Amino acid sequence: MDAVNQPLPIRHRETVQDAWVDYNGHMNVAYYVLVFDHATDGLFDEIGLDAASRDAMGGSAFVVESHVSYLNEVMASEGLEVDTRVLDVDDKRMRVFHRMFRAGIEQETVATNELLLIYIDMNARRAAAMPADVRGRLDALKAASDRLPPPPEAGRSIAIGRRPK
Repeated sequence: MDAVNQPLPIRHRETVQDAWVDYNGHMNVAYYVLVFDHATDGLFDEIGLDAASRDAMGGSAFVVESHVSYLNEVMASEGLEVDTRVLDVDDKRMRVFHRMFRAGIEQETVATNELLLIYIDMNARRAAAMPADVRGRLDALKAASDRLPPPPEAGRSIAIGRRPK
């Protein structure tokens, strides 16, 4: 396995449900996002933003920007795995990158998802500094991610490439 595809401690596993398959015979785009959202929930559990902690702290994190790249089709009943990396973090924000691949075939990326999330004080419904223990866990995950090459899909924007005439 090459260095870009080395897993970090956070890996989510899920199976494509029959109901997720669209009229083209492959998983619908909405369900790629659902699987990535479940992987984000796994990250939240890892960093101390699970349901009980969110209730106790009165805080959560909201996605404020998302970019999905669909690279390969997946079909009903296929197993999927998602590796999650923390690319950046500050007092209120985290930049997260998910890479989805077929179960057991890590060299074949089927989709990626880059997220910008912001920590929210749920009582004030405003951005706030995240708790120190959450930030510490994110810093540790970022440090682990920093030891790997950056994902080639990270930081991309949407554009139609034009060849010079």
